[in-house]
Amino acid sequence: MNYFPSMKKLQSALLLFCLAIAITNIHPVFAHKVQVAADVGATLHLEPNDNPRAGEPTQAWFALTRKGGQTIPLAQCNCQLAVYAEPHTPSEPALLEPSLKPVSAERFQGIPGADITFPKPGIYQLQLNGKPAKGSNFKPFTLKFEVTVAAGTQSNTQSIQNVNSDAVAQETTRTLPLWAIAIPGLALIGIVFVVFQKTRRS
Repeated sequence: MNYFPSMKKLQSALLLFCLAIAITNIHPVFAHKVQVAADVGATLHLEPNDNPRAGEPTQAWFALTRKGGQTIPLAQCNCQLAVYAEPHTPSEPALLEPSLKPVSAERFQGIPGADITFPKPGIYQLQLNGKPAKGSNFKPFTLKFEVTVAAGTQSNTQSIQNVNSDAVAQETTRTLPLWAIAIPGLALIGIVFVVFQKTRRS
């Protein structure tokens, strides 16, 4: 009795395995953070690549839109930005209060933006409060975004020593290991080999 699967079944299984590995090891895409309050929504983006680092300047911008998709530029919003180190209590003063300026990013013009330098790695909350400026029509809002800041190359020694274990674990998971880059390439070679074998037999 033949206990081994046929060559055709083996090739099909190899093809499916290679496809599954290739799909699951694609480099992760950093998604923008989105929050909604009342009739206003905002998308937060942090330069570079939504991956801020401690001690290094980070540009943050908020793509503000009202219900229906109309953009709210900074000129139409009395906005204030506050940065809190997490965890924090409601009565605790903000760690930073960066001044907002109009920026143009992607398809947006004149939206609220700020330059932020996070002092050390960890989790922070960015809180954007806004009221309509004269002539604008939207409800006052408060939007809260959680941001994870990784250790930076320019951070001083003391900041690096103060990194908590959570921040280290999160930074480790963001780094793509070499094997995760190599496996999709090997999977592609396996797929080509299987296709070549099938075309040679037909």
